[in-house]
Amino acid sequence: HFTQFKATFMMVALFFLGSVDSSAYDKIVTHSRIRARKEGPNVCALQQVEGTKKKYFSTFFPTLEILYECCPGYMKLDGMKGCPAVAPIENVYDTLGLVKAETTQRYSDMSKLRQEIESTGTFTVFAPSNEAWDELNPVTALEDNVNIELFNALHYHMVNHRLMTKDMKNGMTVTSMYNDQAIFINHYPNGVVTVNCARIIHGNQIATNGVVHVIDRVIRSVTGTIKDYLESEEELSSFNNAVFIAGVMDKLGQPGQFTLFAPTNEAFDKLTPGFMETLVTYHLLNSVQCAEAIMAGSVYETEEGSTIEIGCDGDSLTVNGIKMVLKKDIVASNGVIHLIDQVLIPDSAKEVRELVGKSQSTFGDLVSEMGLTSSLSSDTQYTLLAPLNAVFTDEVMADDEYLRIILQNHMLKLKISLSMLFNGQLLETLSGQLLRVFIYRTAVCIESACMVRGSKEGMNGALHVMTSLIKPADKTAFELLDADGNFKIFLSLMETAGLEDLLKQNGSYTIFAPTDEAFEALGADDLDLLKGDVKALRNILLYHFSEGIIINGGLEAKVTNLLKTLQGKPLQLKSENNSIRVNSVEIPKSDLMAINGVVHVVKNVLYPADLPVGRQDLLLVLQKLIKYIEIKFVSGFTYAEIPLTFISRLPETETVIIEEKQPSIKTVTTVIEGKPSIKQVTRVIKPAGSKVVAEVDQSTKTVTRVIGRQPSMSKVTRIIGGKTKEIMGSKFSQ
Repeated sequence: HFTQFKATFMMVALFFLGSVDSSAYDKIVTHSRIRARKEGPNVCALQQVEGTKKKYFSTFFPTLEILYECCPGYMKLDGMKGCPAVAPIENVYDTLGLVKAETTQRYSDMSKLRQEIESTGTFTVFAPSNEAWDELNPVTALEDNVNIELFNALHYHMVNHRLMTKDMKNGMTVTSMYNDQAIFINHYPNGVVTVNCARIIHGNQIATNGVVHVIDRVIRSVTGTIKDYLESEEELSSFNNAVFIAGVMDKLGQPGQFTLFAPTNEAFDKLTPGFMETLVTYHLLNSVQCAEAIMAGSVYETEEGSTIEIGCDGDSLTVNGIKMVLKKDIVASNGVIHLIDQVLIPDSAKEVRELVGKSQSTFGDLVSEMGLTSSLSSDTQYTLLAPLNAVFTDEVMADDEYLRIILQNHMLKLKISLSMLFNGQLLETLSGQLLRVFIYRTAVCIESACMVRGSKEGMNGALHVMTSLIKPADKTAFELLDADGNFKIFLSLMETAGLEDLLKQNGSYTIFAPTDEAFEALGADDLDLLKGDVKALRNILLYHFSEGIIINGGLEAKVTNLLKTLQGKPLQLKSENNSIRVNSVEIPKSDLMAINGVVHVVKNVLYPADLPVGRQDLLLVLQKLIKYIEIKFVSGFTYAEIPLTFISRLPETETVIIEEKQPSIKTVTTVIEGKPSIKQVTRVIKPAGSKVVAEVDQSTKTVTRVIGRQPSMSKVTRIIGGKTKEIMGSKFSQ
């Protein structure tokens, strides 16, 4: 009982001390224990990578098989759930027996080493597992001279002081008990701890005179740098020459923490001569990335400045999604080398068209098939907005001319990198269309299409991956709603309230437009009553408008976004499961892009929850109209007058200028009330011929008349909506 108490006390004490300065490994094990708590006490959840024997204490990934084992230092008892027993504390040698019987056998063959382990002192042993010994090919490689080779190899796995995982810092070097040779430790944020790139799979096995860490392979002593290895390997001679020419060789001979992806000579044979020297630094990382620390795709910055993604496919490493690693984890004193069968080429050395990935391959193929590549030469700066494959439906592909226009809308003049984009920016396509940029908290969008992660920069431009097709707006909000035909009542109310210009004028608005269905509960008398109170009507209608363009893709998921309306009260907008709601009202159709904003369709009239009504007749109408909230009645309440400063209106002005031979000027200016525009009349009387010029646009009327003594021709020029018309006629002087 005392032994059991001693063991328990020791484990608790070590856990408490470890929690003060816990490591990533310890935190992951603790998290793993929490995940497995339903399996009983002291059980840890492990993840096994499909098709391999790899198991990790880590967060869950859907593709990994979940296993349950006793947490380090605990044991099962027959008939009891979980792992309720603590492994008894013995010396290091006996602890090896608790770990793996065959591991113990390896050591027990060496009586001298056993005596050393069982003697007084404190040790750390990195003990290879059974599988590690079995996979050593051949195992006898360490046993040609049984009494020397095996002794030295096992001695290299030992350190003459206790070293817990919490003591193991990333980049640490410790001295082994074999000729004081170094052991290289890396402790990764994901909880993986490696020793010469061998992973600790069962750590912190406590003993009275030290600690045992079970590792997944037999480790060998390291004597040289990465430079030494390159210079000694004939199959890397081409890369060795490129490294020397690039001026990087000296760096690889100095102390540091490097990872080098070294292409073989065969890989070089596929490359244009002289090209590799510029790419050497793209093969170098300023950190040690052992294969066993890679559980999923991770992005790392290279010495060249751009990034690569290192992932895993079963037991194999992948680089930028390609399985190319021939030999991994060649440990040097200043890092690790992975041999690869392809030369890595950074995006910055590729043409933009080469950056199109598998998920955008349909776009890339269509650009070629439609003959649009002539505009994308290597000496031309451009940007591709590449939609995902799924957006190219049969409907989109049915009309070649329509498809060509769509593709051109996804090709921009000039190189526009992600860092160059800003809210409100206009981007010109190769066909001359202008696209708007919207920057949100968690999204960057162009028109109603948003970017996904994966923007790239090439030697002559950039590529951005888009979630949907980009369709430039070509109508105002008024034109959209009017053409649809389902918003007649809303448009009629806007006209009655004097707000119709808000839908027509320049600007950037988010509009929640109620359909005619939203008003179906109202009769003609109800609508007349609503139209009769302009202040009330404006308060209701302007609650459907917000300044700025907010689209579905720009909303942070499952977060309530508050939009200030032109009425003054906020709207609550929330995106969830790829749909949006406003004030809990569902939006059946969203992101109708207009040149002056975006329209979201609602089938309910919106109303501020805290805005009361002061008239009983109006309350009855609003109760028929608005069902999703309870409107309060406050006797005598009146709606506030909302200044219409956001509507662009200018007063109508008439100016008359009369000019004689030596011109004298008379000016008359008249301001006319109503729905104003500018009307300007200029008269100049002189001997020469006469002409009349009139210019008209949406907000301005200008009439200029020149009348001479002799009959002359009158010329009238009208500019309406950007189009010019000229009318000729005869005029007489007076």
